[in-house]
Amino acid sequence: MKMGVLRRVSLILIATLAATLLAAAQTPYQPKFKGDPAHSEAESGALGYMRVVLRAQREYKKRHNKFADSLPGLAGTGTFTKRMARSTDRGDYTASFHSKNDGFTLSMIPKQFDEQHRAFFATDDGIIRAEEGKPATAESPKLK
Repeated sequence: MKMGVLRRVSLILIATLAATLLAAAQTPYQPKFKGDPAHSEAESGALGYMRVVLRAQREYKKRHNKFADSLPGLAGTGTFTKRMARSTDRGDYTASFHSKNDGFTLSMIPKQFDEQHRAFFATDDGIIRAEEGKPATAESPKLK
């Protein structure tokens, strides 16, 4: 008799947990600020990382009259930390940084392309560009 009750309670708990997880997975993205262009939490994180790098590069250039040559070289500028520079794995995205003579490019490439994971690209001009379904480039449309 007790085993039947335990089994029913276990099934109810499992069903409740499954329903909670399903509801959480289907919850639409809540914008973090007015005009937030992100489509998902993953995009919000990728765009946040890009904004921190772009601000740090702007500050670095003011101090040194040039852009940083690498992400580790940028660490400690503004809010860009050594931990942020250490790994290019940013969850659902991979960061790619390349320096040029007097500039740089920064890309955030999703590990899986879909409507909630667009690719992003920025250069030293500070404009973030987005592309759906393929890596973003300098020719991609500006992020709105």
